[in-house]
Amino acid sequence: MASALNGYKVAVLAVDGFEQAELIEPQRALVEAGATVHVISAKPGKIQGFKHVDKGDAVEVDATFDKAGADDYDAVVLPGGVVNGDAIRLLPQAQAFVKAADGAKKPIAVICHGGWLLVSAGIVKGRTMTSWPSLQDDIRNAGGSWVDQEVMEDGNLISSRKPDDLPAFNRTLIAQLLKRKAA
Repeated sequence: MASALNGYKVAVLAVDGFEQAELIEPQRALVEAGATVHVISAKPGKIQGFKHVDKGDAVEVDATFDKAGADDYDAVVLPGGVVNGDAIRLLPQAQAFVKAADGAKKPIAVICHGGWLLVSAGIVKGRTMTSWPSLQDDIRNAGGSWVDQEVMEDGNLISSRKPDDLPAFNRTLIAQLLKRKAA
């Protein structure tokens, strides 16, 4: 599997306050499958991760929103973290990035509080997804359907609830990328 996704580029959109496992684990799985993964953020340098409410590791930013766009990538990953999810949803460039990816039908894999960006970008209506349970009202109010399951795949949208769901989340994202590569 080490070269299965050679040539594929995946953007991970995050700002300070991301849930560490929800960025690091998909990044690791994608790189192990051969993909190139870039962390895209609002500012250059490093962004701060968290392990629930405790400070975690900082991660190097590869590019900023003003230097990268959805056209440059084959898929998008949106990690959670309450602080990250709440802050990134307010960034017009982050909203534009996911709108462009969705418009091009590129896989968008979102976990936990990362779904807030999709709500604010206006791309949840008519879609079924899962998330951390506290987002279910936001998803429903945005016209989406919310389910409580490990992973939900609705077209190009892949969603999961929490760090415990990461194995299924990563498998589903990689499988969707492999299907696209085979097509």
